[in-house]
Parts: sequence; structure tokens; C-alpha cells
Amino acid sequence: MKRERRSFTAEFKADAVSLVKQQGYTVAQACQALAIGETGLRRWVTQYEAETQGVTPNGKAITPEQQRIQALERQVKRLEMEKAILKKAATLLAEDGWPATC
Repeated sequence: MKRERRSFTAEFKADAVSLVKQQGYTVAQACQALAIGETGLRRWVTQYEAETQGVTPNGKAITPEQQRIQALERQVKRLEMEKAILKKAATLLAEDGWPATC
């Protein structure tokens, strides 16, 4: 029987890391209290430590600051794509003889 992979929210991960970093739980104690695997929590703690040092994660961020950075990066990417589309449209319209209004 195939076991489904669980997914956790950034808030849950932050709370789990908080148990270890701020409240003094060991990784094993936190895992037992939350019914999660040690490997995952150790990875989250490592990711949290890297994020607090300013490293942008490859996956979903845990810290609010990195979450904000990722949201802003997505917005910048979308705006750059929209700008490129508008630039191409303006070029095509100029080639067709439409008057430029910019």
C-alpha cells in the first residue's frame, strides 16, 4: 500500500523549529510531540538557520522575512514578463503602422 506524503505549512514548520531553537526541546522531543520525522525537522532547523543568515532557500521559506522576499521576487518576475509582452506588442504595432503613444 502506497503511503501518502504529508505536507506542512510554513507556519507549522516555524512553530516546530521554535520548539527546538527558542523553547529548548531536543529534536527528538519535538518530533515526538508533533508526530513528525526527525529528518524533516533537522532539515527545517538547518534551513531556518540559513535563512536567518540571509540565505534565500530554494523551496518555500520558513521565516517571514524570506517569505516576503520570495513573494516580492515572484511579483518582480511577473512584472518583468508583463513589460516584455507590452514591449513586443508595441514593436508589432509600430511595424504595422500604428501611431506610437508612449
